[in-house]
Amino acid sequence: MKVFMRKKTFSAAFAVLSAVCALSLPSLCDAAETISPDQLLAVRQAARQGDAEAQYNLGVCYANGNGVEKDMQEAVRWFRKAAGRGDAKAQYELGYCYAFGDGIEEDFMEAVNWWRKAAHQGDADAQLDLGVCYQYGAGVELDEKEAVRWYRKAAEQGDARAQYIVGCCYASRYGVEQDRREAAQWYRKAAVQGHAKAQYELGWCYDNGKGVKQDEKEAVRWYRKAAEQGDAKAQYELGWCYDNGKGVKQDEKEAVRWYRKAAEQGFAPARRALNQKDAEAQYKLGQCYECGRGVERDYTEAVRWYRMAAHQGLAQAQYNLGNCYSYGRGVEKDEKKAEYWYQKAAKQGFAPARRALKPISKFIKDLPSNRVSPQLVEP
Repeated sequence: MKVFMRKKTFSAAFAVLSAVCALSLPSLCDAAETISPDQLLAVRQAARQGDAEAQYNLGVCYANGNGVEKDMQEAVRWFRKAAGRGDAKAQYELGYCYAFGDGIEEDFMEAVNWWRKAAHQGDADAQLDLGVCYQYGAGVELDEKEAVRWYRKAAEQGDARAQYIVGCCYASRYGVEQDRREAAQWYRKAAVQGHAKAQYELGWCYDNGKGVKQDEKEAVRWYRKAAEQGDAKAQYELGWCYDNGKGVKQDEKEAVRWYRKAAEQGFAPARRALNQKDAEAQYKLGQCYECGRGVERDYTEAVRWYRMAAHQGLAQAQYNLGNCYSYGRGVEKDEKKAEYWYQKAAKQGFAPARRALKPISKFIKDLPSNRVSPQLVEP
């Protein structure tokens, strides 16, 4: 019998769990195949006769609104029938419905119950989700070793998401002894399947000789694969490699191209927290425009990128932005704003900014006593 796959819409609750553990949520199918009236009739008849696979398929039809009006309560009813007959896919789906309150009241303990049943039958999605539950104490007591155990079961079935997580566990001593070589092996398994984060991590392993023999060219190869999938950290690292001739021939234009791709993700959706390398990429791009490295010199564009990085707290960018205001490069000359950004950088211990403040401080000190230095506000 044809098995129809369910389209999924994920709730915020489990999206938070997935974001924390760097997962992409399991997606069974982006678009379910449309069922014909004759097929639907046959599925319904078989389902009523107790065929578990037909019951699961009918549940999928109701969940997707495929051939019938969408009805999650009816979907849950058919998933439950099939799950009760031992159908692993239905058990997983029923757990999903409980986890998200989709067609039934939310109940993570019950979700875990059904995912466990499916996991014991070898369903990789259920094993992965069960691992997440143990990692974050959702519906069960938090248990690192048990989380790793279920992640490994899914990983051993070839699930790239689970393979990546197992690699992270070995790299970070989560639930297992740290083993960089084992981490690299799991990253590789996921990377060859196209998992972008695993590709980045494998590139990092080669870049730093962690778990593998250091190989700059191999690092670049994996950074590129991840970068081409939009991984910001990989884009930054690839830009840095081109900028410094590490593993590739030095090429400032290519460096600028990859720095830009990483930097432009500084305004990524809230689900992806900005990290330090975003700011560094923005800063590097600002330098390229200020110095005319790989691009035509453009002080206005340099200021734009310095400002992005400065607002993220990067001292070097704050200092350079202060210089731009001090010398009127790309912006109107403004000593007050220059001082503001120098102070920002100086408070982080950035020595050039402290030195830059001395002439300003001396100028303010020499002002007539009836003059009050204006309160600095953020530009």
